Amino acid sequence: MIAISALLIAAASPIVSSAFIDPAPPYPQAHASTLAELPDGTIAAAWFGGSGESRPDVTIWFARHDRSGWSKPVSVADGRSADGQRYPTWNPVLFAPHGQPLHLFYKVGPNPRAWWGMEIVSRDGGRHWSAPRRLPDGVLGPIKNKPVVTPEGAWLAPSSREEGTPEHNRWFLRMERSTDAGASWQVGPPIASPMGIEAIQPSVLVYPDRRLELVARTRQGALAMSWSRDDGRSWSPLAAIDLPNPNAGTDAVTLTDGRQLIVYNHSAHWPDRPGDGPRYPLAVALSDDGVRWQPVLTLESKPRPDGYAYPAVIQSRDGLIHISYTWNRTHIRYVVLDPRRLRVAPGPSARVAR
Repeated sequence: MIAISALLIAAASPIVSSAFIDPAPPYPQAHASTLAELPDGTIAAAWFGGSGESRPDVTIWFARHDRSGWSKPVSVADGRSADGQRYPTWNPVLFAPHGQPLHLFYKVGPNPRAWWGMEIVSRDGGRHWSAPRRLPDGVLGPIKNKPVVTPEGAWLAPSSREEGTPEHNRWFLRMERSTDAGASWQVGPPIASPMGIEAIQPSVLVYPDRRLELVARTRQGALAMSWSRDDGRSWSPLAAIDLPNPNAGTDAVTLTDGRQLIVYNHSAHWPDRPGDGPRYPLAVALSDDGVRWQPVLTLESKPRPDGYAYPAVIQSRDGLIHISYTWNRTHIRYVVLDPRRLRVAPGPSARVAR
């Protein structure tokens, strides 16, 4: 019986469910979702939506998923400043550390070179939120992907910077670390990049020997990695890993079975746009060591004008994997996977969701 059950699991699709969080959105564009599990097992999601990225009417939206499905999305933060001027909001990041309120980090400002970090907090699972708090000068918070609690108990926010002009701007990583549950933050120095890799929007992975790894988006056609052996205080120089990156956001998580999982766009450059490529297909890959990765599932493969982008991924306490991502800039898609059914396949097109 055990052998037969194992064969059935191996043959079954890893996709448990798939649906839009916002099937009838009150905005024309949505992007940059984030996920967190609340203490009662509810899944929370946030994203930004409005008439278009970088426009002042773009606000942060929030919804909760329980046994009855997704709640109606509500706008929970905007970019109104004290002087009445309104800016766009960007890249929300949910964080639900054990025994702490639900944190929602986001950015406000005219563009990623001039934005600043903001935070709101909820003590009732996102039903009510605190007044917005601006993070200290020089602190941006997590740029796209969730913070982690390190082996020593620090909060580590995967952060990055974009500096310069629209035509000539530089990307680099600067990790932010808090030892007092977010009351204050220490901003690390830029992570060295002797190979000239420009990276933003890292995710953080945790290994049994207490090493930390970050995996980040780049302009150079491949994902980048860096390692820390001192609980995130310092990091090794950036190096490439063996997965493509068409200048698009990714997210990764350490699974409870010890494997590392990443959601990313498995595509190469467009010939006339070095460093950029289509945001499809959207794939899932696994690794045991964070260096060698094997694609195991394709979530989306049909070409669309704006593709499938900016995934977020978490693992809930029941072991399931939860993924959200931008669907053609019009919706946020939510997919649940059973990690027991994820097996190494010849390539990202071996298992197609739809």
